[in-house]
Amino acid sequence: MDYQQAGVNIEAGRSFVEQIGSFVQKTHRKEVLGGLGGFGGYFQLPTGYTEPILISATDGVGTKLKIAHSLNHHNTVGVDLVAMCVNDILTCGAEPLFFLDYIATGKLQPQQLTAVVEGISVGCVASGCALLGGETAEMPGFYQGGEYDLAGFCVGIVEKRKLLDGSRVKVGDRAIGLASAGLHSNGFSLVRQIIAEQGINWLDRFPELGEESLGEIALTPTQIYVKPVLEAIRVGYDIHAMAHITGGGLPENLPRCLGSDQSVQINGENWSMPPIFSWLAQKGNLTSETLYNTFNMGIGYVLIVPPTLRDDLVGFFNEQGITAYDIGEVVPGTGEVIGLT
Repeated sequence: MDYQQAGVNIEAGRSFVEQIGSFVQKTHRKEVLGGLGGFGGYFQLPTGYTEPILISATDGVGTKLKIAHSLNHHNTVGVDLVAMCVNDILTCGAEPLFFLDYIATGKLQPQQLTAVVEGISVGCVASGCALLGGETAEMPGFYQGGEYDLAGFCVGIVEKRKLLDGSRVKVGDRAIGLASAGLHSNGFSLVRQIIAEQGINWLDRFPELGEESLGEIALTPTQIYVKPVLEAIRVGYDIHAMAHITGGGLPENLPRCLGSDQSVQINGENWSMPPIFSWLAQKGNLTSETLYNTFNMGIGYVLIVPPTLRDDLVGFFNEQGITAYDIGEVVPGTGEVIGLT
C-alpha cells in the first residue's frame, strides 16, 4: 500500500502548486521576499512608518461553499475569503499587506482548487495585498470527495496615531453606509434551509430578482471596500470609526465601533435594499428582526464621520463606484442600533 492508495495524491498536489503560480504572481508586492513553495512566506515591512501597528484577521466563507459545490462554480468564493478578512482589518484604518489561505479537501482536484485560488488572487489584487502563501490539505474520510473548506488569514499595517478604535466617535456623528453586493458571505445556513424547504433549484430564475439565476445571485462575491476607503483616508477625510457588516448584521456589528455610552439611530428608508432580502423574507416568512440580525440588508460597510462631511463623503464614494448613503446618526445610548424595522 502507498499514500495514493490511502487517498492522498502527492502528484496532484504538486500539479496544483504549479498551476496556481501565475495567480500568486499577480498579487506580488515589492515587500515580498522569496517565492512560492517555502516553509514560510517572507514579507518586509513597508518604509515610512514611525510606530507601525500590525493588524491581523482570519475568517472563512461558511456554508456558502455548499452552493459552490452544488453548482460546480468555484472562482468567486476565493474573493469572499479575502474580502471577509481585509474588510475586517480595514475597520482599524489598516492597509492589507499579505494574505494566506488554508484549503482542506477530501480529494484534491487541481482544476477545481485552481479556480478557488484564482478567486483568492482576484480578491488580493482588489485589496492590494500579496498572496504570500498557503496550505492545501487532502484529508480523505474527513471531507466528502469533491468538497473543500476554506480559511483565510490577513495581516495589515497602520500608523499608531491613525489607528481607529471608536474613541473619536461623538454624538451627532453620521453613519455613512456603503452598499453591499447582496448576501456577501453571511446567513447561508438560513438561506439554504429556505431553498430546501421550498423545493427551489439554484438554477431557477425569478422575475423579481432580475435575469440572474438564484445560484448566481447567491454566489455574487463579497464587496471589497479597501481601496476606496483607504483613498478617503489618504485624501484627508476625518473618519472617526468604521464597521464591517457581517454575521449579525447592523445590530451586532455597528455597535462594535461605538463608545459604551453611544447608540446609532438608523433610518432604514435611506438606502436601497437588493431584492434578494425581501424575496427571502417572503419565501421563509422571516420577521424583520431575523432579517436584520442575519443579513447585511444592503449595507456592507459603515463609516462614522462628522456631520459636516456627510454630503462630501457620500459623493466621494459614489465617484469611486461604491454607492453610499447617509443611514443614521450617533445618539446617546448603551450600544443599541435603534430604528430597524
